[in-house]
Amino acid sequence: MRDVFDLYDAHPIPRPPNNLTISSTTKLDELVNRRLVRHRLDYALPRRAARTRHALLSAGIDLLTDRSVDAIPIDDLVDAANVGKGSFYNHFGDRDGFKSAIALQIREEVEAQIGAANAQVTNELERLAGGMRELTNYALTNRKRTVAMLRMTVGATTKDYPLNEGIVADIEACATAGLIHIRSTQGAVLYWLGLSVVLVTQVIENNLSRPLAAERLHEMLTLGLTGLNATKDDITLIADRCAGQLMSDA
Repeated sequence: MRDVFDLYDAHPIPRPPNNLTISSTTKLDELVNRRLVRHRLDYALPRRAARTRHALLSAGIDLLTDRSVDAIPIDDLVDAANVGKGSFYNHFGDRDGFKSAIALQIREEVEAQIGAANAQVTNELERLAGGMRELTNYALTNRKRTVAMLRMTVGATTKDYPLNEGIVADIEACATAGLIHIRSTQGAVLYWLGLSVVLVTQVIENNLSRPLAAERLHEMLTLGLTGLNATKDDITLIADRCAGQLMSDA
């Protein structure tokens, strides 16, 4: 049995409270998706090791702008980060570990932004729409990270994918409150995810300005909420409000 923290750094690092251990055959990305490594290691790393890890992740995100992670040679990555090749393996173990670390970092940023924006929102439908608005806002202000996120979407259409947990919860809450009428949560989640991905992809590929992105957001929210059978009044109110909020975030 190997401690999961051994994959990241050669220095001794405190164990998590539950003394989590994994077998050498366990895939790190599976652990990430099950949130077993939710508490990331940056806080526990020695300062120099934390800088090295940050440099490698930043270099990876930069290189993902024009190619997939599998097309990035390890040598190119460590050269861009200006660190030794051994550091890559000390921190991530292998390419899959590196992909999972980047995905987790971006996922946490998006979740934090959506969570902060929805912290005082009590209306379930507004929370659902607010998630799409904040994802659009993230794409406008974090182009490189959004490209990286779009390049690493394996498993992203399942209910159990961590970034989808908020969407699942909001859709279920909307249905329970009678604000939408759906046949299945899974179908509604896939529908909402599809619209969100199309919207973010348009923002990135067409380099949309904030006003144009707000127009697209209004269109996608109108389409999405109509497809979930929300009332016409709710659709108009929420689409107008979210588009206006996106503009005010400039």
